Amino acid sequence: MVMTDLLKPEEIKKALDAFAAETFDPKKFFEMIGMRAMTAENVKKVFQVLDVDASGYIEEDELKFVLKGFSKDGRDLTDAETKAFLQAADKDGDGKIGIDEFEALVHE
Repeated sequence: MVMTDLLKPEEIKKALDAFAAETFDPKKFFEMIGMRAMTAENVKKVFQVLDVDASGYIEEDELKFVLKGFSKDGRDLTDAETKAFLQAADKDGDGKIGIDEFEALVHE
C-alpha cells in the first residue's frame, strides 16, 4: 500500500510545500491532507505505511522521516520538530507512538 492509495497526491504536495520552509505542525499537516475526515480504518492504514519496521509503533527514528512516508519529495524533520511531534502524540510517555495515539492526534 502507498499513500496515494489513501490520499490525494495534490493535497499531499500542497501540504509538503506549505511546510517546506516553516516549522512542521502534525495536526495542521494531517488536516491539510484530508486525514481528519478519514475513517479510523484508513488512519490505521496510513499508520501502517509510516511504521516502516512494522513494530506496531512509530519510533523517533521513523518519525524523523515521516514526510517521506507521504511522498519521496518530503523533507526530513529537524530534531526539534521530531521531538515536538513525539511529545504531541506520545500520551503514555513510552517514547513511541502507537496506533491509538496516532489516531487521537489525527482526529484531535
